[in-house]
Amino acid sequence: MNPSSNVTQGPSHGKPKGWSTDLCECWMDINSCCLTCWCPCVAFGRIAEIVDRGGSSCGVSGAMYMIIFMLTGYAGSSLYSCFYRTKLRGQYNLKERPCCDCCVHFCCEPCALCQEYRQLEHKRAFDLSIGWHGNMERQARMAMSASASAVPPPHQVPMSRLN
Repeated sequence: MNPSSNVTQGPSHGKPKGWSTDLCECWMDINSCCLTCWCPCVAFGRIAEIVDRGGSSCGVSGAMYMIIFMLTGYAGSSLYSCFYRTKLRGQYNLKERPCCDCCVHFCCEPCALCQEYRQLEHKRAFDLSIGWHGNMERQARMAMSASASAVPPPHQVPMSRLN
């Protein structure tokens, strides 16, 4: 059994599903709201690492986001981050709403990042602060403890008195 099977489900076919929360429901998770508003490079880096399934690190993705932001402002960084929204939607078969991904990021970058963060954290049970590999190790530990608790204790032969 793949230890990450319940977290890393591939794209499901069929009708796209809705997001776990709406775009403007940032207040539902104040921690991610504050992170995406005041440190969007950190939030984006964490999202990118999970969406890339460990193929890129949080630090590198966050640094790229910040460099693009410093050179172009939200226009460039929102264009960069919209590609990750598209990739996230493809992985989890999510609807493109309320409009196209690039428009969502261009018009409301902090809300878009916050929605993606909430989707991964609450709906997909990722702890974004420990990254992809940390989540995979956590899943493996949980799977091992679940399988260990499912194994019945060994049968013991009752002791008898010999006379």
